[in-house]
Amino acid sequence: MQIFYAPGITERICVLDKNDSRHCIRVLRMSKGDVVKLIDGQGNLYEGTIIDPDPVKCRIDITGVLSSFEKRDYRLHIAISPLKNPERFEWFIEKSVEIGVDEITPVICINTEKPGIKTDRINNLIISAMKQSVKAYRPLLNNPLSFADFIKLDLKGIRMIAHCKQKGERFKIEEVYKKGHDAVILVGPEGDFSEEEIALAKKNDFKPVHLGRSRLRTETAGVAACHSVYFLNQ
Repeated sequence: MQIFYAPGITERICVLDKNDSRHCIRVLRMSKGDVVKLIDGQGNLYEGTIIDPDPVKCRIDITGVLSSFEKRDYRLHIAISPLKNPERFEWFIEKSVEIGVDEITPVICINTEKPGIKTDRINNLIISAMKQSVKAYRPLLNNPLSFADFIKLDLKGIRMIAHCKQKGERFKIEEVYKKGHDAVILVGPEGDFSEEEIALAKKNDFKPVHLGRSRLRTETAGVAACHSVYFLNQ
């Protein structure tokens, strides 16, 4: 079953955008009468039938909808440093969406080597990962923030900072996080958070946590953090 992204569905007839219309008709060679599924990013999973196989404006008759499709009883916010290699950051985006994340904030830390991100490309990757993993809710990608500005936000949920420093006490995520609660997890750059950043985070109610004995790359740590919260909610 093919899945397409169609935000803002309000009528019985939905028109796919140019890219999805072309993919549907020219690439997948779907035709009138074929059944498709649509997600709108707001939690709705639609079923519909192609009534006009136009490769520019494919029209679909909506025949059913599942509201709040696979809605979770918690929200996960990952704040993660951008990476020098953008492909590794994009890999994190793809896998975290597949596992289940609600909000992503690129955080600029002292050791962040390359602060910029390609917002349009990353949003396209988010949509692609949503369709691949059948996620009806679209994760929010925030604008990059400095570390100091981020931790001052009114963040809802259990706050954690995952770092690799051996100095001081660090907890397992399951020792800090409680099933069904919202979570905010900070993941640092290749050079880890600085001592000053960790201290500042702790002053702002972030609990220091670790992700196991191995020293993980930033993108791997981000995915491990996502999966840890997902696993604890099963």
